[in-house]
Amino acid sequence: MKHQRIERAALGRRGFLGFAGIGAVAAALPTPLWALAQESYPTLRGKINEYVAQKKLPNLLAYIARGGAAPEVISAGTIAVGSNVPVDIDTIYRVYSMTKPIAGMAAMILIGEGKMKLDQPISDFLPEFKNMMVLVDPEKNLDAVPAKNAITIRHLLTHTAGLGYTIISKGPLLKAYLDNGISPGVVSKLPIPGFERGAPTPDLKTFAERLAKLPLIAEPGSKWSYSVSLDLLGRVIEVVSGMEFGAFLQSRIFDPLKMTSTFFQIPKAQAGRLTTNYGVLYGNLIPIDPAEDSIYFDTPAFPSGGGGLASTARDYDRFLAMLVNFGTLDGARIMSPEMAKLGMSNLLPAGADITGTWVDGAGHGAGGRSGLGAQAGSFGWGGAAGTNAFVHTGLQLRATGMAQYMPSNSFPFQADFPKWVLADILGRAAG
Repeated sequence: MKHQRIERAALGRRGFLGFAGIGAVAAALPTPLWALAQESYPTLRGKINEYVAQKKLPNLLAYIARGGAAPEVISAGTIAVGSNVPVDIDTIYRVYSMTKPIAGMAAMILIGEGKMKLDQPISDFLPEFKNMMVLVDPEKNLDAVPAKNAITIRHLLTHTAGLGYTIISKGPLLKAYLDNGISPGVVSKLPIPGFERGAPTPDLKTFAERLAKLPLIAEPGSKWSYSVSLDLLGRVIEVVSGMEFGAFLQSRIFDPLKMTSTFFQIPKAQAGRLTTNYGVLYGNLIPIDPAEDSIYFDTPAFPSGGGGLASTARDYDRFLAMLVNFGTLDGARIMSPEMAKLGMSNLLPAGADITGTWVDGAGHGAGGRSGLGAQAGSFGWGGAAGTNAFVHTGLQLRATGMAQYMPSNSFPFQADFPKWVLADILGRAAG
């Protein structure tokens, strides 16, 4: 089993939100969603129980809320194969790329405060990005020409900056990223053949400085390409706010939202709540990050805005609830309503090519996919280990699906989770 192969497949085309049709459901419902939804969620409950009963996965958990109604919790299984500890809403999962919407909304906070602008060049804060180069043929060599456009905050939020990613890039650029430690994600302490990360950069400042010396894969603003842009955004946030990125998230999002179990580094004392992460190989579950010796207990090189967080269903739901309420929760104002709405809207640059990408047919907001047309109001993203979370502001719906397996397309749980939620809602409405 090759670690790099696991990571690449985990981000396969089916690995993110599949909430097509949410808007159509909204249009069909004449009364509030929570008055129609089945309390038991039979489709979702049946699928979760089936997965665990058939031992495809050791656990699955869903946390769903509509309007002011109490959340529904559907869970099955234990934190690891052979464990007798059941999962619940306080079980800790590696949410990986579900960090991206949090980092994106952190940027929206600063935009709302007038400390930076959506279309402001990042070179205003990070001068090393002033004269970027663009590869002529990304898969063949590192020959490059001067970029015509400056990288902006909007580009970082929407993966249109032209940056690469070790889980996506190929050829000489991939080697250059690895040689320079531009590989922010962590998965395992285990020596998995075929994956050598090298020494990661020691901090976000060094990460940004090394990244700026490498060429772009595309002209900024021209195309959507999954990237390290949300990690780089973390460095911009540090410079703009004057705070370390992790500290900014803690003070401006996690503490006021009472997200007490969301970590870049999990305290060892919380080991009893942590799941084991599994690699799926020919239908077998291989513990690639055992809970008792997780890499998440180690101090990370830096807080990764692109995929560094571990969290619980209870905590992540509070972030989603803040979004549904347009920036506030339980009296705590995280951002203005205008910034919350803007962050969940389509921020893609005009003319950006999204053909054949994970956001084809949709938009992209502040770190997550945003719905267009009939799907307007939906926003969210998934994680490399099978997690998925989304909101629909028009329906006052928020849903978190937790799993812990890689690649995320080994099973359709992540892609189908939104469909199962909606199937139960629609089934009740039709009845």
